[in-house]
Amino acid sequence: MLQGVEVDRNGLEKLDRAECLQLLGTTTLGRLGLTSGALPRVLPVNFRRVGDRIVIRTGAGSKLEAAARNAVVAFETDDFDRHDHTGWSVLVTGIACPLDQEGLDETEQAELMRHAPPGDGQVVVISTGLMSGRRIVPGLTARRALP
Repeated sequence: MLQGVEVDRNGLEKLDRAECLQLLGTTTLGRLGLTSGALPRVLPVNFRRVGDRIVIRTGAGSKLEAAARNAVVAFETDDFDRHDHTGWSVLVTGIACPLDQEGLDETEQAELMRHAPPGDGQVVVISTGLMSGRRIVPGLTARRALP
């Protein structure tokens, strides 16, 4: 068993905040859970981690822009290796709010991907107030979980 590794009841390694933030910086595709028209929605989004925030660019007037105005949202991203049967997932619950382009420096703006047509886009920032992460570790099972 790995020393000092905290494991949940399903045998998944629990990740601390620092590791979750590090993993958020290794991928650019996630899923955003929000409420739109009183119904839950999950949308795939391109994102960047900028400091301890998640930054998404969206088209002006989109459902994401309308639904993410100071709303509590869920954000999830992950990675999985089918060959090695390893992977991780990070889940964030935070407040989403619009950000002016001036709120990002030139490097951050250049790195913020967008698949929507160019034009009057909107940047949405999500705080990372609540964050949790899990990692699949081969050979680590719930029977070996720490109390």
